[in-house]
Amino acid sequence: MTKIISVNAGSSSLKFQLFEMPQEEVLTSGVFERIGLDEGIFTIKVNGEKKVIKEPIPDHTKAVSMLLKALVDYKIVDHLDEIKGAGHRAVHGGELFTESVKVDEEVVKKFESLNDLAPLHNPAGLVGYRAFKEALPNCVHTFVFDTAFHSTMQPDTYLYALPYEHYEKYQVRRYGFHGTSHKYVAQRCAQLMNKKPEELKIITCHLGNGGSITAVDGGKSINTSMGFTPLAGVMMGTRCGDIDPAIVTFLQKKENLSASEVEDILNKHSGMLGVSGVSSDGRDVEDAAKAGNERAILTESIFANRVASYIGSYYVQLGGLDAIVFTGGIGENDGNMRKRIIERVKVLGVKVEDENNIGIRGVEKRLSSDDSKVAVWLIPTNEELMIARDAYQFVE
Repeated sequence: MTKIISVNAGSSSLKFQLFEMPQEEVLTSGVFERIGLDEGIFTIKVNGEKKVIKEPIPDHTKAVSMLLKALVDYKIVDHLDEIKGAGHRAVHGGELFTESVKVDEEVVKKFESLNDLAPLHNPAGLVGYRAFKEALPNCVHTFVFDTAFHSTMQPDTYLYALPYEHYEKYQVRRYGFHGTSHKYVAQRCAQLMNKKPEELKIITCHLGNGGSITAVDGGKSINTSMGFTPLAGVMMGTRCGDIDPAIVTFLQKKENLSASEVEDILNKHSGMLGVSGVSSDGRDVEDAAKAGNERAILTESIFANRVASYIGSYYVQLGGLDAIVFTGGIGENDGNMRKRIIERVKVLGVKVEDENNIGIRGVEKRLSSDDSKVAVWLIPTNEELMIARDAYQFVE
C-alpha cells in the first residue's frame, strides 16, 4: 500500500486528500478557503470528524505548513516520509505539457515559464509544490495539468481570429482549464446515467471562485469557456471573464495605466468583487443580495446570464444535449444560483423543481424532473482522486 497526497491549489483555496493506493481509500481530506482574505478557514477530516480552524491564512505557504503539521499532530501519519507520492494540480501547461509529468528541475523551469499565462494559479501551484518538496524531499512529485482534457478541441474552436503568425510564434490559442474537474464529473455523470461516455452529450459547469463551462461530446472536450488564460469565459470571483478587448487600451489611456496594471485589474479586482463591491466570495455576495444590496443582486444576475449564454451556445455546437452538470463551490452549494441559471435555459426543455434543488448541497443528486428533456445533475467534483491516480502511476 502506498500513501499519495493530492494537492489542488486554487487562487484562494487549497484542497487536499491523502489516499491509500491502489485501493483509493481516503485517509483524510480537507480544504483551505479564503486564503488571502481577512479570515481563512482550514477544515480537515480526522476519524470522520471535521476539525475547523479559523485564522488568517495570508498565502499558500502558510497553508501548506499548517496542513503538514496537522497530518502529524492528528496522527494521520506518524512521519511525513510515509507519503511516497504527491500529485499537484498544475493549471496551465501551454503547448509544453499535454499530459501529466514527473517533476524535476527542468519541468519546474518550463512550468515557471508559463506563469504569465495563469498569473493567479501557476505561481500558487509552484508555491505549493516547493513547500511540499522541501518537507517531503524523497517523495515523487507529479504535475497534473488542467489543460490536458481540452487537447481534443479542434483548430476551428481553439484558434483565435488573430494573425496566424501569433499562433505559430507564441502559441496564442484557446487552451481551457479545470480539465481534471470537467473530465471527472463528465465520466461520473455517465456512470450515474448508466451510459457509456461515448453515448452522451454533456455540458459541465464548474462554478466557483474560478469558473468554466465545457461541452463534452462522447467523453471528449470540444469547447470550453476559458481561453488562452483562465481570465476568459464567465464572470468569476475576481476575474472579469469575456470582455471587449478594446477595453484594455481604453482604460490604459483614460486612467494612464500600464499593461500590467490593467491586467491586475482584470485578474484581481473585477468579476464578483468588482461589480458587487462586496467580496470575491459568492457566499458573501449572496448574503448581501438577500439584504437588498442592489449591486450584489446585479452581480448574481450577470453571473447567471453569462453561464446560461454558454450553455445555449454549447447546446447548438453539440447538436443536442443529454445532461447539464453543476460542480465547484458555487455549483455544488448554491441552489439559488443553479435555479437562476436553469430558468434562463428552460427553452431547452429543462425542468427542475425547487424541492429537488434548493438547499441541496455537496451531494450527488439528479436535480431535474422525470419529464425534463435534459437531465440536470449535481456532482461534487473530485479532482484530487484524478490527480492521485496519475501520481500513483509515477510512484509505481
